[in-house]
Amino acid sequence: MTKVIYEIVQHDGGWAYRSNGVYSETFPTQDAARRAAGRVAKEQQLGGETESISYEDRDGQWHSEVARGDDRPEAEVRG
Repeated sequence: MTKVIYEIVQHDGGWAYRSNGVYSETFPTQDAARRAAGRVAKEQQLGGETESISYEDRDGQWHSEVARGDDRPEAEVRG
């Protein structure tokens, strides 16, 4: 099973969560970033429909693939 880790870090004058070198939007407080990462982590683990997804990697490259609705990673928030 894949594991996704969201790290809470200082970023761009505030706080953000980061996964695989990619940052979220900036939040005014560490707690706000942690809550947002927690929501994302919970959503990441929800099953659903098989569908096409797009995502950006740490090098700024966009990828498209089919994500099976029953193949969900484990997600964790650190920081």
